[in-house]
Amino acid sequence: MYSYALLEKNCYYLIQEKEDEPVSLIKVNLETDHCMYVSTYGESTVIEWRRKTDPIFDILELLGDDKVKDWETIYKDNQSSYNYEEDED
Repeated sequence: MYSYALLEKNCYYLIQEKEDEPVSLIKVNLETDHCMYVSTYGESTVIEWRRKTDPIFDILELLGDDKVKDWETIYKDNQSSYNYEEDED
């Protein structure tokens, strides 16, 4: 069992928080003595505080810069596809 204390600030990780949950992409934005301010990316972005002692079932991967750039391109394209205005009749 892992914890958020193992994660580094400004890094992206693929994690599985609980054994029966899907894989999530997270970024550690800020670290304090006892907590981490973390962004979780999915259909929408959730930003929340996590205790360093909060458990993580598995840390699958630390994403390298090239993978983060590829993901950002896909994520931004996907988000912009939902930002359209319908024509008024």
